[in-house]
Amino acid sequence: MSRMQRLRKTKELIFAELKIPIVMAKKQKATAGIHSSGFDFLNTLKQHNNRDWFNEHKTTFQQEQALVEEFAEALLGQLSTHDLIETPSGKKSLFRIYRDTRFSHDKTPYKTHWSGSFKRATKSRRGGYYFHIEPGNSFVAGGFWGPVPEDLKKVRDDIAFDPAPLRKILSRKSFISTFESLKGEQLKTAPKGFDADHEAIDLLRFKQYLLIRHFSDEEVLSEQFLQLANQTFKEMRPFFDYMSEVLTMDANGE
Repeated sequence: MSRMQRLRKTKELIFAELKIPIVMAKKQKATAGIHSSGFDFLNTLKQHNNRDWFNEHKTTFQQEQALVEEFAEALLGQLSTHDLIETPSGKKSLFRIYRDTRFSHDKTPYKTHWSGSFKRATKSRRGGYYFHIEPGNSFVAGGFWGPVPEDLKKVRDDIAFDPAPLRKILSRKSFISTFESLKGEQLKTAPKGFDADHEAIDLLRFKQYLLIRHFSDEEVLSEQFLQLANQTFKEMRPFFDYMSEVLTMDANGE
């Protein structure tokens, strides 16, 4: 079975399963989005990042957190129309605002952003979705943050064998306009076992595979942000399909 036949079969299975989505997201208001009051809270928290202030304003935090949960639930609903998601709700997607300061020199107790992630369902669908909401530093991202050595080798072996399929994805006009390029930490030299003069050495050096799209505060606070975030997630699918195929193929290439 050729690569294209395997990919076509995988897509057919995905679309068949999409008729019965794993996640049945709650119906959301058309106005679900990020509110300026949430930015106001985060900006003030940056100036008063201590437990006394936070406890005095916990009711405000809970109100703003609830609005972010509404946005996350609406985003999950949109995402579930074109992918299978294991994350059960928008609320469950959100990360806690409390920082783990045990091994950090920065002992401020609270994060000054909202963030969440969505996990793709089943082992055959690799990659994850992430959103980060922070005044002046908001972005939507996805990909592979910390591939295990076995997965990293599979990806590099496939790229070394034939980099064309990945290059085709990365050179699409819609990919470039959305993400500009593939992001992530890279080795300074060729990875062990690969020729430094390989035609795809620029791809082989990656240790992470990240797709990131930044948004201005105006875009985040606009009524269109929910659709923009969802469209950004949707644009990741060709890359996720490629990586999923590579990472789930057996030794016979099936």
